[in-house]
Amino acid sequence: MGKEGNLEVLNALDVARTQLYHFTAIIIAGMGFFTDAYDLFSISLVTKLLGRLYYTEPNPTAPGALPINVSAAVNGVALCGTLAGQLFFGWLGDKLGRKKVYGITLVMMVFSSIASGLSFGSSPKGVMTTLCFFRFWLGFGVGGDYPLSATIMSEYANKKTRGAFIAAVFAMQGVGILFSGIISLLVSFAFDRRFKPPTFEQDAARSLTPEADYIWRIVLMFGALPAALTYYWRMQMPETARYDAKQAAEDMSKVLNVQLEAEVDKVEELARSKNQQFGLFSAEFARKYGLRLLGTTSTWFLLDIAFYSQNLFQKDVFTSIGWIPKANKMSAIGEVFKVARAQTLIALCGTVPGYWFTVAFIDIIGRWIIQIMGFLMMTIFMFAIAFPYDYWQEKEHRVGFLIMYGLTFFFANFGPNATTFVVPAEIFPARLRSTCHGISAAAGKAGAIIGAFGFLYLSQDKDPKKRDHGYPAGIGKKNSLIILGVINFIGMLFTFLVPETKGQSLEKASGEEIEETNERSMSA
Repeated sequence: MGKEGNLEVLNALDVARTQLYHFTAIIIAGMGFFTDAYDLFSISLVTKLLGRLYYTEPNPTAPGALPINVSAAVNGVALCGTLAGQLFFGWLGDKLGRKKVYGITLVMMVFSSIASGLSFGSSPKGVMTTLCFFRFWLGFGVGGDYPLSATIMSEYANKKTRGAFIAAVFAMQGVGILFSGIISLLVSFAFDRRFKPPTFEQDAARSLTPEADYIWRIVLMFGALPAALTYYWRMQMPETARYDAKQAAEDMSKVLNVQLEAEVDKVEELARSKNQQFGLFSAEFARKYGLRLLGTTSTWFLLDIAFYSQNLFQKDVFTSIGWIPKANKMSAIGEVFKVARAQTLIALCGTVPGYWFTVAFIDIIGRWIIQIMGFLMMTIFMFAIAFPYDYWQEKEHRVGFLIMYGLTFFFANFGPNATTFVVPAEIFPARLRSTCHGISAAAGKAGAIIGAFGFLYLSQDKDPKKRDHGYPAGIGKKNSLIILGVINFIGMLFTFLVPETKGQSLEKASGEEIEETNERSMSA
């Protein structure tokens, strides 16, 4: 398009006042992320219940646990699917368009959530194999939602509040984590036979009731509901102007309630220009965007090692400080209840507020400062927990431990967990935006897999009496937390490769060399 300036529809989007369609887009895209987080994190709440149901006889003095390989597969297979989905759907979103692919991911999530809860088999191995199969495809659909939701929201938003809008979509992840705990609490309470506020210090006869098998199935299937409810509205969203500028002039005229010209000549010139531009694997891309891609992939990778190891295995930390009783002092249903209660409180007090602090401040103080601050504070709190770890194990200091542990979640979300999602949707050219976001997100999921699989083993104690049955000796939780602190510090250093985009048009932030035309007031 040369130096003639942006298309009128792009200028209109950049300077548009905040309108109803912005909030509608946030809700529609955000429900996908609600489902994403719910599905990925709810499994950790019912993992031990699966062990009691399928791998031991009902015996409250020796409650069961999933074999080490089964536990790793059940917790990690959805992450593997997510990584694959991020790469595939990120690429497909640039090839076929954001809208065409957006519905496919939602259908996959709905179907796979329901199928996961209906997992069948004539043996424990058969049930777990079926569960893992459907959770892989669940993760595959979840993976597609990352690049598509971020790209669509960035291309809809105006430049002054774009960061807040993208972060608000991602903040629904925190709500999903919170609801995974709430639903598990409600379901486990409902299936307690006495229907009383549960203490769950139960006898052998009630350790495993027949109803316990319904609990994990209902918890997993609930994830399909919010996604299914938003499918119709997701399909009604217009294609973004950055992908299809010709159609967007007509669509966005209705949305913004202004008259926009189709500008056929400029659209055709833009299309010719795109066809002549460099590709992802070209030397020109490496020169212009290579350091940016290294910055987004490395920071997301390092962040997710820490974030997922904390989230998926926080129940073990709570057990070690005595906040959750030992398994042989709880019924199967009681274990679900207490693990869910612990996760819900951490989510409510630390995780969810962090996301919304990012929404409030990202367009005021910028992405870069929030990410640096988040990594730094996570490092400080990890070390503050890890080095005096024995001190925090004393009964009178456990409340302090929980506060410190909750603050690491707060600054993860008022920090890199949100910004690593926002920035890749802004700093790459439109024709490769979804692909590059997918690559960055996939790097994050590679880190999540390391966190989920690696720290499951690494955090085990050397003393066989203090580690989960059947697991090899690790380096313990204290040393694991020290390593996570170092990882966060390295993530802070890699943030220096990421540019600030606060207040810039999407074309300027992505370096597409388009001069901005004079902004027109949209208040008329």
